[in-house]
Amino acid sequence: MLIDTYGRVATDLRVSLTDRCNLRCTYCMPEEGLQWLAKPDLLTDDEIVRLIGIAVAELGVEEVRFTGGEPLLRPGLVGIVERVAALPARPGMSLTTNGIGLKRTASALKAAGLDRVNVSLDTLRPDVFKTLTRRDRHKDVVDGLYAAREAGLTPVKVNSVLMPGLNEDEAPDLLAWAVRHDYELRFIEQMPLDAQHGWKRDGMITAGDILTSLRTRFELTAEGSDKRGSAPAERWLVDGGPHVVGVIASVTRPFCSACDRTRLTADGQVRTCLFAREETDLRAALRSDASDEEIARIWRLAMWGKKAGAGLDDPSFVQPDRPMSAIGG
Repeated sequence: MLIDTYGRVATDLRVSLTDRCNLRCTYCMPEEGLQWLAKPDLLTDDEIVRLIGIAVAELGVEEVRFTGGEPLLRPGLVGIVERVAALPARPGMSLTTNGIGLKRTASALKAAGLDRVNVSLDTLRPDVFKTLTRRDRHKDVVDGLYAAREAGLTPVKVNSVLMPGLNEDEAPDLLAWAVRHDYELRFIEQMPLDAQHGWKRDGMITAGDILTSLRTRFELTAEGSDKRGSAPAERWLVDGGPHVVGVIASVTRPFCSACDRTRLTADGQVRTCLFAREETDLRAALRSDASDEEIARIWRLAMWGKKAGAGLDDPSFVQPDRPMSAIGG
């Protein structure tokens, strides 16, 4: 079991498969990209599968989410999914992706055992997409979403970040589009995880702003905390249901007290929180022939020291020294 001093139990593992990405989203990394991890520093496919196996068999992990960077850039992704699906205690498996390449891989991922996907799409306008991501790939993402739905990777969830002066007016249009295509839309407040450290709380589009905008066109009925559990998104029924929309208010309505996540970076570090500045090295233990029991012990100790919250509402908050692309979303 991965328990911390506040009584929270981590059952949800986020695994970053690569720090690389084929987009350059303005809220994540600079236009020229980043200094990528060297290949020897990355976990191998075997090491990833072994760590997931330890998490599931020894530590009580029930859900695994593959992230990046962009996980579809990992050459061994389908094989990793297939091997994790074959574990004696098979965890639920999902993938967070920018959707580029999903049209090509959705069927293979489903056949390998992946359950569902979360796809990032912040706008319905190709020109705005190009401005936000610095790439002209809007159609590829839309085609990837369709392929995921057709392959049965459902519910297909769409993650959107609204930015001042770019797409802040699109919330109602995005929701109408998601309802029409049977996707579950989730808005995420912009978080201080950009490599440029340019994030400012003043002027950000808040959960309150998003809900006010949505209510100009839709009737929203809160689902209630009993259905939310430890999920980061607060959800509302849209016009009475069955469709829902979620808002992840990481900054203005933090949900740290119910957090059930543990994170593994692409280079084998345990992070207890997206906003943590400390990491615990599992790669060194793997490569020094440590037993599964010893690796599990190190992991437990790391999670025992998890802090109460991210501290985003604290004026002294210091942004993590690794951007989102290197940590995993």
